[in-house]
Amino acid sequence: MTEPGARVEGELTMGGLELHLLGTAGPQGWPEPGCRCASCTRMRAAKRRLEPTRVLLDGVPLDQCRRREVPGGYDVRTPRGHRVLFASRPGARPKPPSPGPYDAVLLDLVGDPSHLGWLRRIGAATPTTQVGAVQVDHRIGSPAELERRLRRWTQPVPSPWRTLILGGARSGKSQEAELRVLACPDVTYVATGIMHGDDPEWRARIAAHRERRPRWWDTVETIDLPGLLRTASGTLLIDGMGTWLTAVFDALGAWEYPRAVEPRLDELIRAWRSTEAHVVAVSDEVGLSVIPETAAGRAFRDLLGRLNQRLAAESEETALVVAGRVMELL
Repeated sequence: MTEPGARVEGELTMGGLELHLLGTAGPQGWPEPGCRCASCTRMRAAKRRLEPTRVLLDGVPLDQCRRREVPGGYDVRTPRGHRVLFASRPGARPKPPSPGPYDAVLLDLVGDPSHLGWLRRIGAATPTTQVGAVQVDHRIGSPAELERRLRRWTQPVPSPWRTLILGGARSGKSQEAELRVLACPDVTYVATGIMHGDDPEWRARIAAHRERRPRWWDTVETIDLPGLLRTASGTLLIDGMGTWLTAVFDALGAWEYPRAVEPRLDELIRAWRSTEAHVVAVSDEVGLSVIPETAAGRAFRDLLGRLNQRLAAESEETALVVAGRVMELL
């Protein structure tokens, strides 16, 4: 028996289900004929090709198994009675017609990994459910990037587990943090700092973040991160540490006396170290920004930089995002 996971192509056996992924790409394969996008060009340069999705279930082609059409795909029964949920096309999000777990779910994870999180939330995908990525195409940059994401989505991390995502302004750090938890069934999005309801640009930024997030995620707006970390379970996505530190400065009136903030940082690190949750936090990499003109701005930069170092030292994972590309920091 193999461990739960996902493969782009190959043979998997779990719980008695024999699953052969003979092809996992979209209808035109990957690379697509005549397509000049960077993804398809990379595939050709590497002399790689994924064939259109074709699956054997318990030795029988999927289209010869007993199946029921559902929105977004098929609810399939194999000759040996195994239950499989299948996405029939790119962009499809198949919905189970009845409660209960599946032996396998074959999904368009490139298009919508949060669909796996929803299936886990409703009990259709369990820790013993085999997960496969199908309908793969040039919506993702490379097979290596697909494999990197699949490891996140198909092999949930244990709790506690702490990840710090660093990056400059508009680097893609928030999107990367969200990608890492999209397949989790229970996520609380933690918005830190003060919500500027009278600022149209700020409202637009908040709306864009909400649009990206699955509708079933919970949202908490707080600067009491230590209290939340001490009591939380499940998955927390904290975005972000810079706005939290700004709010702490404001709450304490510490812009003229920055050292007043340091006990709050100590309290946060203690809670971060002792949390029982799976936490992914976003923070600004201050070394990529301009040197602040004011003494208060420089003190803020220095404190945030030291906070990032302390959080990274107490994290199982730390990553830096530059132009949407991710570098894992050892």
